[in-house]
Amino acid sequence: SSVPGYSPGFKKPPAMLRLKRKRLRRSEDPVAAAAPPPCGSTLRVPSAPARRNPFSSLDNAPRAASIPQPRERDRRCPADAWFLLCAPAYAAFFLQLLESACEDKPVRRAEPSEGTDVLALTHDLHLPVAVPEAPTSPRHGYPADWSLKTRLLFMSSQPFTWAEHLKAQEEAQGFAQHCRATETNLPQSIQEPRVSTELRCAFQQSLVYWLHPSLPWLQLFPRIGADRKIAGKAAPWAQDEALQQALMSDWSVSFTSLYNLLKAKLCPYFYVCTYQFTVLFRAAGLAGSDVITAVVSPTTRGLREAMRNEGIEFSLPLVEGSRTRKQKSSEGTLETEVANSLEVCNSLENGEEPPPSDDDEDDDESFSWLEEMGVQDKVKKPDAISVKLHKEKHEVQMDHKPESLVLVRGTNTFTLLNFLINCKSLVAVAGPQAGLPPTLLSPVAFRGGTMQTLKARSISAKARVCLAYEDIFSLEVVGPIMPHSLHSLTTLLRAAQRGTFSAALHTHEPTAVFNMPLGSASPALNKEPVSRDLATCGLQPEALHQLSQCPTLGKSAIRFLEMKGYAYTWKS
Repeated sequence: SSVPGYSPGFKKPPAMLRLKRKRLRRSEDPVAAAAPPPCGSTLRVPSAPARRNPFSSLDNAPRAASIPQPRERDRRCPADAWFLLCAPAYAAFFLQLLESACEDKPVRRAEPSEGTDVLALTHDLHLPVAVPEAPTSPRHGYPADWSLKTRLLFMSSQPFTWAEHLKAQEEAQGFAQHCRATETNLPQSIQEPRVSTELRCAFQQSLVYWLHPSLPWLQLFPRIGADRKIAGKAAPWAQDEALQQALMSDWSVSFTSLYNLLKAKLCPYFYVCTYQFTVLFRAAGLAGSDVITAVVSPTTRGLREAMRNEGIEFSLPLVEGSRTRKQKSSEGTLETEVANSLEVCNSLENGEEPPPSDDDEDDDESFSWLEEMGVQDKVKKPDAISVKLHKEKHEVQMDHKPESLVLVRGTNTFTLLNFLINCKSLVAVAGPQAGLPPTLLSPVAFRGGTMQTLKARSISAKARVCLAYEDIFSLEVVGPIMPHSLHSLTTLLRAAQRGTFSAALHTHEPTAVFNMPLGSASPALNKEPVSRDLATCGLQPEALHQLSQCPTLGKSAIRFLEMKGYAYTWKS
């Protein structure tokens, strides 16, 4: 049955929004007809059926029960009609803001389709932003997050004007505080953040990081999947082997310098970002370990085989952890196997031979059954490499996945250092990243490192809530955000925003697995000697205490962080 006002030929809203000018009746005054009636007066309802909303669903006929009826206030006040026409613009603005905060696979909000009702759309804009469920019990701190962040979006009801337009003296003071590792002690709440020089200098201090190599016309982080962003940029080393060797020689010196600082506990940690994988080196005393550790992710079978050939001892925490869980969950099966083994032992005592295993049969018999059938020359036998890959299919299947995380401990990290320096596959041989050394990221200065700062900007907008406009303030920080920077920024916002703010954290996904707990971590590690030994590593005492704890997030990373009443809740 046809529905009044329904247009089956409707396809796009712009085609329907071309309103035709109504011819004025000769009896009406043009000025009076053009003037809208005052708010509160009753509008004339035409006798024709109401025109169908062009933003409603077109797949099915509109149902009377599902169509929201306009309220009496909406029928009386034509000023709201202007807002309804402008609602898509407001929706596009906030959806763009949310999408920019969700580029690295956080929870995405559905975009409005052509069939979305504009009334429902404006109603959604009045609702709070949908965020993941956070723990019900607020805490005064949040767990350490060892993953690299690409963007932070802080939101608060208080403005972020204190983070804008730093003076030259404040910027210089922030750089000096970073180089001298000056500890900042801010009060719990700052009444006038905009005029607080100490706060603004500490903000500049928290944005500093160190990078190698420094090529201003190239984006050197992230490196995994960055071919599109680097393609088309000038790369004079791509076809010049001498220049490539010079870059790698300089990179090796910087890499060795960072490891020596780490070993001397003058650098807490650093990252090595290649075009295929990322390595995190941590000093002894961090992440609950009493020795130097290095984690590599993602890895491939070829890389792991090359590390074994170089004598590097490593473990696969996720694979070994899954095996342990399977063993614990199959206690009944183990008891059965023990009983069977006892029967085998008894049969051996009686002089019986043990039954051959399937693997032994495969190795002994090989392809002898083909000779028995006389078709050994007609059937193509698989080569040794294919047979080996078939036996190692489980190891190959976890390549490029979080389960391929490799953990290196103790003196093996020095062997890993030499392996990475001499590894030919560390640098791409073709493509936009050909000949470009890996990126080194560090919270402290090192030989050949360049001081860089994260990009920060404050954004203010207005949202219509209950027929009124409310201010929304946000602070966006972009760049390679390391764990210490995240802790410093949240500490500053706790004082500047009076203990109330929320943050959307965008993780570089290959590094989310760095939050896995170390299998042989010592829980009884004394924290006092750790803090004393790492006191000169360049981190704030609170950040050092947080990063010295055992990781608890597992394969995930913090996606959403909120503070209310000086207590944190988060979602990973």
